[in-house]
Amino acid sequence: MTEQESNNPLLNEYDLAPFSQIKPEHIEPAIRQTLQQSKAAIEALLESSDEVTWESLMLPLEVMSNQLDKQWSPVSHMNSVTNSEALRKAYDDCLPLLSEYSTWLGQNEKLYQAVKSLYERREQLSLDPAQQQILVDELRSFKLAGVSLPEAEKARYGDIQKRLSELSSRYEQNLLDSTMAWTKHIEDLELLSGLPESSLALLQQNATNSDHSGALINLEFPSYYAVMCYADNRELREEVYRAYTTRASELAEQSQFDNAPIMNEIIQLRRELAELLEFANYSDLSIATKMANSAEQVFEFLYDLAKRSKPQAEQELAELREFAQSHLGLETLEPWDMLYSSEKLKEKKYTISDEELRPYFPVDQVLSGLFQITEKIFSVNIHESTESFDTWHKDARLFEVKDSNGQRIARFYLDLFARSHKRGGAWMADYCSRFKFANGDVQQPVAMLTCNFNPPVGDKPALLTHDEVVTLFHEFGHGLHHMLTQVDYLSASGINGVEWDAVELPSQFMENFCYQEEGLALISAHYQSGDALPDALREKLLAARNFQSAIMMLRQLEFSLFDFRLHAQTSNDPIDIRDTLNQVRQQVAVVIPPLWNRFENSFSHIFAGGYSAGYYSYKWAEVLSADAFSKFEEEGILNPETGAAFKQKILEKGGSEPAMALFTAFRGREPEVDSLLRHSGIN
Repeated sequence: MTEQESNNPLLNEYDLAPFSQIKPEHIEPAIRQTLQQSKAAIEALLESSDEVTWESLMLPLEVMSNQLDKQWSPVSHMNSVTNSEALRKAYDDCLPLLSEYSTWLGQNEKLYQAVKSLYERREQLSLDPAQQQILVDELRSFKLAGVSLPEAEKARYGDIQKRLSELSSRYEQNLLDSTMAWTKHIEDLELLSGLPESSLALLQQNATNSDHSGALINLEFPSYYAVMCYADNRELREEVYRAYTTRASELAEQSQFDNAPIMNEIIQLRRELAELLEFANYSDLSIATKMANSAEQVFEFLYDLAKRSKPQAEQELAELREFAQSHLGLETLEPWDMLYSSEKLKEKKYTISDEELRPYFPVDQVLSGLFQITEKIFSVNIHESTESFDTWHKDARLFEVKDSNGQRIARFYLDLFARSHKRGGAWMADYCSRFKFANGDVQQPVAMLTCNFNPPVGDKPALLTHDEVVTLFHEFGHGLHHMLTQVDYLSASGINGVEWDAVELPSQFMENFCYQEEGLALISAHYQSGDALPDALREKLLAARNFQSAIMMLRQLEFSLFDFRLHAQTSNDPIDIRDTLNQVRQQVAVVIPPLWNRFENSFSHIFAGGYSAGYYSYKWAEVLSADAFSKFEEEGILNPETGAAFKQKILEKGGSEPAMALFTAFRGREPEVDSLLRHSGIN
């Protein structure tokens, strides 16, 4: 190793990533070197004249994949949570390298034949079911990477994938830059009348952090939501709504961050990719790796839910319009009135508000309750790590998960609060996965859980809304799927190899505990007095659970249908993203945004995330999760036996078996949609 290499933390052996030591100049050289070494090692493997075995082929491939994961995942994570110009450039410089390597692997004819030979001799070699499932998935991946294409088309496939990775990164960067570019400084706090104390304190803290007096509104979600939900000043709500919904568009104040050209090119390239691989459209290509059997089945599923939900959604909207007119003096209900009016209506109907609940959900109490629930049903122990660890930001925390014998089985980072230079939203990323090496050593999984909640303000702890509590449970469900796996093979451990429309099952499953009496008793306590959530408040919270649930259902179906229809178009259709969205809205939406709304320009899930032609997965998996949770409703919410069955049959199995087989093994039958509608309060 040269001196330059030894000074590069990414090229050294490490357990947890040395985040604070990783500098932008380390990134591209480390990734380039690792990819070159992996290529050379794979070529050497394929030169052997011996018949391949799992140990001689798949195990070395997984070792190399694991090494790359442990280098790239901290870089990718830092790019999302501590974004800077230098880090962004280093990250972007690596995208073509990673894309080229992935294409080289997927189109490697020799490697394909070796994996095929291994699969054909699976019984002779006594490969276990998980190994066989991995090989089935690998062979499919080769075909979807164009291994059988003529050379010119293989090259075009590689060019498309490289360009798509660049465009997705640019889309996300434009959104972040556009979000950070807009602020509104307010000296006269009377303009913020209606905002509760906690929200006002957040905006004042924003101002202080930016060397201003008064208050500062930005477009980070906690700030945006506070204004939309509580500000009495209608003109202010409209201004903030317009700024938020035109981010990364030609209508934003900083129009250089317009995502429209990027979106058009992404859709065009995805169409071409599908055509190269002989699919009718990109939606069909997407379905090839999912639980759903066909695009028709997905459309049928989504339109059926819309048909069942729309009458109730129309009633909910009519009720809101009448209330806004009679109680708030709003003759017309505009989109910037929706959250504000809904919050007022909820207060009137259920005499409850998010702000009344917030003091009962201090973040550490919520975490304590979340861990107790997990411990009760899944027989594990969770506590904050006492070891010192390297981190990307002072807010990050590290926790350990131990089994019932006290042996550590996993760890996870938590980074919960919104801040500048941090991507919005909430997500779970895997730092490394469970993996058994040739010498018998087992690498324990490590997850990274990220949210964007209101930070602590002054001497108050961070206080969460109930919606934020649900978000935390959701992401932790993904984390459990990653961390509780018992699969020893990297390609199928945790969330690896799980069909994308089943990957939301554990996350949405965990949300249910936030609405159960047994769960609420553990996750809530007043941050000052320690008093339990009063029975009256709990009953109001549960009564309000399905407030406007049909409107929310249609909103998610609108996003899902827009995504799926956009990608179901063929290369003969003109690309008109806005028109596609408007057509879907005319069919299923009851709330139609103004024509200048540019929601699609910030729809990262499908343009910069993994949900292209797959956003329907949220609803698809919600059917699974609601049906799975109904077994707990039948047998006991915190029943450890039911929990053990869910853990053993779903969480521990990762991608080692098809998701439908795992679900059926747990539930004793295939999923039924009735539980979802019942949980959503939709008749």
